Amino acid sequence: MTASIKVAIAGTGYFSQFHFDAWSRCPDVEIVAVASLDLSAAQEAAKPHNAKVFASAREMIETVNADLIDIVTPPATHRDLIEACAAKGVMSVCQKPFCGTLETARDAVKVLQAAEATCVVHENFRFQPWYQAVKAVLDDGRLGTIYQAQFRLRPGDGQGAHAYLERQPYFQTMERFMVHETGVHYIDVFRYLFGPLKTVWADLRKLNPVIAGEDDGLLVLGHNNGLRTLIDANRLADHAATNTRRTMGELIIDGEKGELRLDGEAQLAFRERGSSDWQTIDYTWNDHGFGGDCVYNFTRHVVEHLVNGTPLANTAVEYLANLEAEEAAYRSAKTGCLQKLA
Repeated sequence: MTASIKVAIAGTGYFSQFHFDAWSRCPDVEIVAVASLDLSAAQEAAKPHNAKVFASAREMIETVNADLIDIVTPPATHRDLIEACAAKGVMSVCQKPFCGTLETARDAVKVLQAAEATCVVHENFRFQPWYQAVKAVLDDGRLGTIYQAQFRLRPGDGQGAHAYLERQPYFQTMERFMVHETGVHYIDVFRYLFGPLKTVWADLRKLNPVIAGEDDGLLVLGHNNGLRTLIDANRLADHAATNTRRTMGELIIDGEKGELRLDGEAQLAFRERGSSDWQTIDYTWNDHGFGGDCVYNFTRHVVEHLVNGTPLANTAVEYLANLEAEEAAYRSAKTGCLQKLA
């Protein structure tokens, strides 16, 4: 591969701004093409990069000589665009909700495996710098044996008739919302921090009548190592933070040797068992873009793979575990029963 990685981007919706920003800040990346049904938006996004513009993502994939296709289009388009990338022999990155349904995602994985092609899901929450720092604390054994962990999701953006309309209006019409759109991020984070899952239990409900899907719920995750973790999610309530979308909530981890906390200002603190004093855990992070610059962190992860062959997190086949847990959560909420995962 040449020093310059050629990237083509499909999609110019709300979240694509973070993708364009991240790729453009990588000195070893060149954005060579942009595709969108909104041709004027594609032209605007392409202009700073002198990139080619397409009204069809498939035409772009089939035409442009690129090292990677970044798919930032709606879920219903994912499977076909992944197939086009696989047929071209080019690696793809795909936004979530990945392929829209578990069944379609499994079909996309079969396409990828048959073509021996690679697709990595753009699951950026595990690349938020505070979770990288939490992982380092867990790995150094400071907490000892982990007893329990819980995340309180409290972005506070779900109240009233105008909830989500300014930023992502399609949230209002999603029949599956809290787990499918947001909770899956934390399923992935908890798998990253605490290991694979074997059970899921969920209780889900809708509090804001103007939306189609659920916006409140409890998810209890059972991990293979016997640990139980809790995702306590409510999009209507907020938490103490100057920006409630920075961490989206608060994390507490209880261990044999003490307690670890993440607050809404992205501050990490450790309290040793038997003490009332909190020790600040210093780590470096950049308050840029979304979620502590996690989109850029993810992008660099992909670039490092392309340049140096380092392993990828959340390839399409690996990401199926998150979607299987999501599907189990909806089955559990419907039946009231604990769901076992394969």
